[in-house]
Amino acid sequence: EGWGFHAEVVEYEPVGFGSYHWVVADAEGRRGFVTVDDLDQKLWLGDTRAARLDGLRCAFDTAAALRDAGLGFVVGPVRGRRGETVRPIGSKHTIALFPFVEGRAGRFGRYETAEERAAVAEMLAELHRATPVVRGLARRGSLDVHGRPRLESGLRDVNQPWEGGPLSEPARLALANHADDILALLAALDRLARDVATRRTEWVVTHGEPHAANVIRAEERLLLVDWDTVAVAPPERDLWMIETPTGDEIGLYADATGHRADDVAIDLFRLAWDLADLAAYVSTFRSAHRETPDTFDAYDNLVACAGVRDRWASMLADPGSPTMRRKA
Repeated sequence: EGWGFHAEVVEYEPVGFGSYHWVVADAEGRRGFVTVDDLDQKLWLGDTRAARLDGLRCAFDTAAALRDAGLGFVVGPVRGRRGETVRPIGSKHTIALFPFVEGRAGRFGRYETAEERAAVAEMLAELHRATPVVRGLARRGSLDVHGRPRLESGLRDVNQPWEGGPLSEPARLALANHADDILALLAALDRLARDVATRRTEWVVTHGEPHAANVIRAEERLLLVDWDTVAVAPPERDLWMIETPTGDEIGLYADATGHRADDVAIDLFRLAWDLADLAAYVSTFRSAHRETPDTFDAYDNLVACAGVRDRWASMLADPGSPTMRRKA
């Protein structure tokens, strides 16, 4: 109703992670892609449901503005009859309508070819140069870990039983086994954040998650989807996801923008990603839950995220190092 889209066919699509999706079609065969979000899961957008709704609306408005400004790779939401990009369903959920894109997504974290990585580097350069279009609209990002209070609460209570559901105690034990390392990493992240905050780097509009699974290959084009994390931040919030040992993609970005990537900021956002994932899983298992395929996957992911020593061994061994590059 909000978009005047009269759906004759509604088919659930179990794709992506963190949202619910349907493909819809009207009587003429015109298709759309519907996203329903659970505001209780959008922790990076605010501390309350109302704040998260505002944050999601801001993110989707930003994506729509970027698309309207001519960034053809931005798969932004369709505006509703009153110009809105997202509508609430009750107090907990939201709905948004997107164009249906015929194409193929990649796998998380993996670009199939150097050509794809180069194309994404150029895409990010174009996105970051478009900052003036949304400077007064896009939300400001953070140099901290999304969901940090929940992670710290879990660490404080790691020696007390968790009672959210059947996987609470296994999750608590997994966190307890690595609690000292995680506390050390939080302290390291604070040092990195203080360092980055003193830099004169211009903050730009960033996607936040430009990994391969958020890139759709549509014929000869690459399109960037999943814009609920868009925010103004240092460029490295995006760049760490395309960095390779050769430095080729970072070099292409520098040639296009004049900005040379900051190793400290790269480390900051890479580490913040690991810790934010862990915070989200801790929150899941300290809340009411059941045994489902999703919660079993979440438990496996928590175990992997908690075992951070191998990923950050050099940093834990030398916490005073000015750059703390992750172990390959």
